[in-house]
Amino acid sequence: MPSGTPEPEHPFVVLGVSGGIAAYKTVELVRRLRDQDYHVAVVVTAAGEQFVSPLALGTLASEPVVRELFVPEGGPIPHTRLGRRADIVVVAPATADVLGRYAAGLANDVLTATLLATSAPVLVCPAMHQEMWEHPAVQENIATLRRRGVHVLEPENGALAGGDAGAGRLPEIPTIVDEVATILGGHARALMGRRILVTAGGTREAIDPVRVLTNRSSGRQGHALAEVAARWGAHVTLVTASELPVRDHAGRIEVVRVASAASMREAVLDHLDESDALVMAAAVSDFTLSAAPTKLKRRDGVPELHLEPTADILAEAVAGRHAGQVIVGFAAESSDALANAREKLRNKHVDLLVLNDVSRPGAGFDVATNEVVLLDASGEEALSQRSKDEVAQAILARVASLLSRGDA
Repeated sequence: MPSGTPEPEHPFVVLGVSGGIAAYKTVELVRRLRDQDYHVAVVVTAAGEQFVSPLALGTLASEPVVRELFVPEGGPIPHTRLGRRADIVVVAPATADVLGRYAAGLANDVLTATLLATSAPVLVCPAMHQEMWEHPAVQENIATLRRRGVHVLEPENGALAGGDAGAGRLPEIPTIVDEVATILGGHARALMGRRILVTAGGTREAIDPVRVLTNRSSGRQGHALAEVAARWGAHVTLVTASELPVRDHAGRIEVVRVASAASMREAVLDHLDESDALVMAAAVSDFTLSAAPTKLKRRDGVPELHLEPTADILAEAVAGRHAGQVIVGFAAESSDALANAREKLRNKHVDLLVLNDVSRPGAGFDVATNEVVLLDASGEEALSQRSKDEVAQAILARVASLLSRGDA
């Protein structure tokens, strides 16, 4: 049976198999994923074992099949090991039961525990009878998972168990494999060997030793950009004002933690020359102030805060760019969003501008999804609401294309 720890160059795919008749197709799915040079670890539920043999799955997978939530004392905890190690978790087939438990945040078997223990992208491939798929409870669970950034590959129309036909059939295996490749960035590794500089998070300007002037940016989109770029083969420097953890199983992300706009500027300029591209996703404070040396007291009355503009890091980067370097700017707007973004594109002279209208539900700060418009000299492309991982893929696909043109 294949075993061992994968090399960093091989994406780690966790395949969850639950208890539907379509589970028998996962033997072929494991083989196809292995053909893509992925490391495949399989998690199978007790119900899934009624439809497909763990021996068959394990013979083709990269390591022994995980079947139990509990392990002997002192052994590695399966769901945390797999959740942390995964570059993507795929659930195929995803039954109504698994979708419901995942949406509810339950972890009563090894598959749902793994789903809750990972920050990797998750792809669910529902398969069930049409009546079950169309039930309001199932559709509400799907909507909940989508809002949380889960990728959903909807079932196809076709023959179902028991001689029925309709919507509910597991998507064809090549379709699932293609979707996995799209989420992972493809086996070709579009940014292999490139050096990408990414900024993330909202900077903080000290008012006194206790208080800060900041914004609502969580850093999720910037961190997603760094993580996707690393999955696509880039060496990434992530300059972040966020405390979010960074998933970097391949060891390709250098994390530089900063706080203020000035410290972010210093870090960006330190790494700019060595970078093929700068993706300026951070929400940098527009204003700073001279911090009081001690905590301001209420008893002393309302303080006067004298704000001063911070340095324009993006403008400095554009002015100091080297030949062939790609620079991406971001515009977080809450009114007249498109008009303001068009003006920023004209003024900043960046290769690509990403407009984020933070007033739109599901597209603002500290949520798992985003909805953006990509603007460049050739036009505008609106991306519907999707996970921040998927938004990062769309942005970095543009970056890869721009870099390739520069090489031509």
